[in-house]
Parts: sequence; structure tokens; C-alpha cells
Amino acid sequence: MIIVGVDGSRAGLEATAWAAREAALREVPLTIGHAIAGWAVETGAGGRYAEVAAWMRQGGESVLATAAERARRERPGISVKTVLLPGDPRGALIDAAREAQLLVVGSHGLGAVRGLLVGSVAHGVAGQATCDVVVVRELPAQPRDEVVAGVDGSPASSRVLAFAFAEAELRGHALRVVHAWSWTGLEPSDGEGPERAVLRDALAGHRENHPGVHVIEEIVQGHPVEVLREAATGAGLLVVGTHGYGTFAGMVLGSVSQAMLQHSPAPLAVVRCRTEA
Repeated sequence: MIIVGVDGSRAGLEATAWAAREAALREVPLTIGHAIAGWAVETGAGGRYAEVAAWMRQGGESVLATAAERARRERPGISVKTVLLPGDPRGALIDAAREAQLLVVGSHGLGAVRGLLVGSVAHGVAGQATCDVVVVRELPAQPRDEVVAGVDGSPASSRVLAFAFAEAELRGHALRVVHAWSWTGLEPSDGEGPERAVLRDALAGHRENHPGVHVIEEIVQGHPVEVLREAATGAGLLVVGTHGYGTFAGMVLGSVSQAMLQHSPAPLAVVRCRTEA
């Protein structure tokens, strides 16, 4: 199952369209979720707030119906389910996605936190969800047939590449694997330099599992955020990893994945590392 969170915004509909295409590729059902106050979800809510609860449910159902129509228009053959979720959107989506393969959200929403380049819901779920998360920004007009993956030699790199290879194979796209390096006094060489070894070790085993995927290897000197931003411009998907689980989203995501939430020029997959940092 793939679950997508919607809030009535354009970004939510773009996320729905992306999620519908992904559900079709994976041949799994799509669940569309919209969160409202927990007390309003119960149809038996009575008293002075009964009319308010009914109005909130009606509004939520309208948001869901619009999103479901967009999903079916995007991929008519997929199975689509809608659900009203009780509570704060971040917690509600995280709970709803515990059994999901993927949680998809838009990069901007209608939450109370404004002035941020990325919505608070997107940031919250990317940091705390127990499944992989895709944050959908506005797509390039003509995205190139390429998935970009950022690797750094950490344990998360293997999970990043497993996800990226699988996505590239599903789409029939090339995979660009990017490793950014900082100045150490040594230039990377065409031979077996330390940075080349990082990339070689990261790719070990993945090529054999996906022999049909064309791989482009890139070693670029520079800050990882700028390197990945340039590499992903015009791409269909950028894939980065997390550093494990934690209490605060900022500690979980790490500086690079946090920055890419703000600045990625393509839909961003934040892949959950299965081992704690």
C-alpha cells in the first residue's frame, strides 16, 4: 500500500498524482488520507459542536473526493481508498502509514507554520515516519528519465541504493549515483582513490541485483547539498537517506536530507535507514 496525505492544496493534488503513478508501477493500492480534529471524526459527536463536526467531516470528504478523482484520472486502473484521519496531520499520517510501503506528501501545505520553504507536515513525516517518504515538489515540465541517488559511504547508502535501483528499474530510467567529496589535498583519480572506493563499495551487489539499470557514477568536489541540487535538476526523482531514529526530526534526518527537503529541484525520496545511528 502507498498512502498520500492531502489537505486541499495544489501541492497535495500534485502529490496524489505522483502517488497514483507510483502505485500503478508497484501494482499496489493507494490510500488517500486527510486529517481533521479527532473529536470531529466520530459521526456520533453531539452537543453544541455537532454542526461544526459535521461541517469539518463534509469539508474533509470533499478534499478526499477531489484527490481521488485526480488519482483515478492519472491512473484509471488503480485501487483507490479514502480515509478521514483523526488528529494532527503529522501524527495521523505517521500512524496510518505504519504498514505502508511508502508515504507521500506535498512540499507545501495549509498548516499553521508559514514562511517555511517546506511545509511542517512534510518535514515532520520525513523525520519520523517508519516507512520511506516521498516529498513531491512541482515537477519539471519535461523531467529527464533519470533517478539520482546521493551516497556518502554511511550504512544508509545501501538502503538508498536499494530504493533507487528499484525505482530506476520500475521506471526504465537510468540511475545517477552521486558522491560529493570535500577538499582533502588530494584530487580524485581515475584509479582506485579513496573517493572512488567509497562509490565502488556502496554499489557492490546492487548492480548484480538490477543488471538492466544503466548506472552513471559521479564523484564531485563540493558541498553535498549543492552537488545533489545540481545533479537532480530536471531529474524524475532524488533519493537520500536518513541517519536512523531519534526524538527530534532534525537529529533524525541529518543536515543534508534536511537541506534537500528545502531545496530539492525534484521529488525527494527520504529513505529510512533500518538501523539506529
